[in-house]
Amino acid sequence: MHKHVIDPKSVPGWGIDADPQNDPTYPMKPDRTDLEMQGYNWERPTLQTVDVEILHSNERPNVTAVFGTASPPMGLSGMIRRWAFRWSENEYNHWLPLVLADRVNVVEGVLEDLAHGKFPNIWKEKGYNASWKHDRNGLILRLAAFTAVAGGLVLWLSSGSGSGNGADRKKQGKTKRKKANSGGNSFTRSGGTTAYPASSYDERYYDVGDY
Repeated sequence: MHKHVIDPKSVPGWGIDADPQNDPTYPMKPDRTDLEMQGYNWERPTLQTVDVEILHSNERPNVTAVFGTASPPMGLSGMIRRWAFRWSENEYNHWLPLVLADRVNVVEGVLEDLAHGKFPNIWKEKGYNASWKHDRNGLILRLAAFTAVAGGLVLWLSSGSGSGNGADRKKQGKTKRKKANSGGNSFTRSGGTTAYPASSYDERYYDVGDY
């Protein structure tokens, strides 16, 4: 590639804002009138019609002159966005929920596709073809990390499903004993022998570890 040295003055429009006397934004107006301090001091032109729910910053009294209507808030992601816009734009409570809402909206979009009988092409939509061509090692690393995390989560959930075994073993210690003998029977305890009539201990529940 060859570099060409040109005279800036020969370029049409070059330095058009160099003269401060020809700059409409200079100098800045030092003071504002009372009317100007109230905000709008001019008649706004015809604005875009609001025909869907529009979320706007709580730092402005109304919506902007133009806005997008392709993705109005809806579902769980919409609830998160409505909550986020209750906060000022300099708050984490505003931006972090909006990031979360975007992720939730992705899942909602996949579920909506499935509900309409359309299976999304995740590989293509994520741009993996281009990644495989231009950043194959990075793609393999990301997929390996995702597989490792997903596999670890599955193993953790599987091992957690058996956490009730200890409680089951405790329940096995509680045994239902039915003494149906009509004669005198006895339970042998560490403190000696105590005899009960059959009618008094039929259907008796006790811990086999105590007898």
